[in-house]
Amino acid sequence: MRGRDPREPHRSSTPLELLFDLTLVVAFSIAGNELAHYVAEGHLETAVWGFLFVLLSLCWAWINFTWFASAFDTDDWLQRALTMVQMVGVIIVALGIAPVFDSIDAGEPFNFRVVAAGYVVMRLSLVVMWMRVAKQDPANRRIALRYAVSNVVIQAGWLTLAIVRPGDAVLVVVLIVVLWAAELAGHPFATWGAENPDHTWRGTPWNSHHIVERYGLLVMITLGEGILGTITAVAALVANVGWSGEAILVVVAGTGLTFGLWWAYFVIPVAPVLARHRERKWAWGYGHIVLFGATAAVGAGLHVAAYAAEGEATIGTVGVVLSVAIPVLVFCLSYFVLYSLLFRAVDALHVIFASGMIAFLVGAVLLATAGVPLGWCLIVVTLSPFVVAVGYETVGYRHVAADVQREG
Repeated sequence: MRGRDPREPHRSSTPLELLFDLTLVVAFSIAGNELAHYVAEGHLETAVWGFLFVLLSLCWAWINFTWFASAFDTDDWLQRALTMVQMVGVIIVALGIAPVFDSIDAGEPFNFRVVAAGYVVMRLSLVVMWMRVAKQDPANRRIALRYAVSNVVIQAGWLTLAIVRPGDAVLVVVLIVVLWAAELAGHPFATWGAENPDHTWRGTPWNSHHIVERYGLLVMITLGEGILGTITAVAALVANVGWSGEAILVVVAGTGLTFGLWWAYFVIPVAPVLARHRERKWAWGYGHIVLFGATAAVGAGLHVAAYAAEGEATIGTVGVVLSVAIPVLVFCLSYFVLYSLLFRAVDALHVIFASGMIAFLVGAVLLATAGVPLGWCLIVVTLSPFVVAVGYETVGYRHVAADVQREG
């Protein structure tokens, strides 16, 4: 169980990693359904807080597995078996998503016992993985032991909170914030001061091209929620009024929006920059949690449109448009922030792109306020990410090339 060469050429995702990602597909789908349900009913507090907690839980499970696998995956029988255990843990977490939302909506003590149980399963598997590294890879022994210990301690905190279920909401929020801060600080703590024997990299020997591919694959998985939301919305429209111009507009809008977000995301050549500046992994890797959440929420917003078509939404056309436009806005802003963090510079052209995207989103909301049908409003929302796509294909690619050249 030795560290792989971080400069290994042609490193790509393995079938085992892709199989693991399938559990995230199910979990994101359940989280998106819960978000859409509560947004459509106008229970925004439940929708937002429940989704944020579940999103962090799912993304964190994926991040821990992905970075470990990039550095140490040997694909032997035991690694495969331990990965299967992690998949079981993700499925248990997915089964606990509904109780999280229900407890918040009912004003009861926060109920994430099933989520915590899933995390126990995943963490036990991950700790065994790290102990294998500690035993078989002397160069990474200290890092592996730090990871194993921090995982056990933090998970004990989550489990205690889940079992006790304090009734004081403020205390619960404070404890959750403290535990999440400990989770996020665990990786820098474990790798602090650790270098490989020839001092060419710090921390675990992850592969930049592999990591970037893995993140891109998860983006595409979450974009799949947009396709699912489109199908759900159109099916609801057809069931209620048959095929119509509105149904066709929703098909075009949902598909176009998903395609536009995909196009915008894959413009940036991230891998060469991370390969040269490995210390920038923290902001880039953690910042993606916001982008993943926004992408999944876009699909949930399109699902809200399905509730509206069925007459089950209480938030009106403006609310439905906002449920799609707000996640698109968060996606766009996080996208530009990630670019700036990666290249350590703010491009004035990005301000223009961002302004154009926001203009389309605001325009869609204003059209909804004026009584324009939902399909046309969603078409205007769809144009937003294409500001980035068209901008980069016409003039922005020169700026990207200049940034890459500046980074060597």
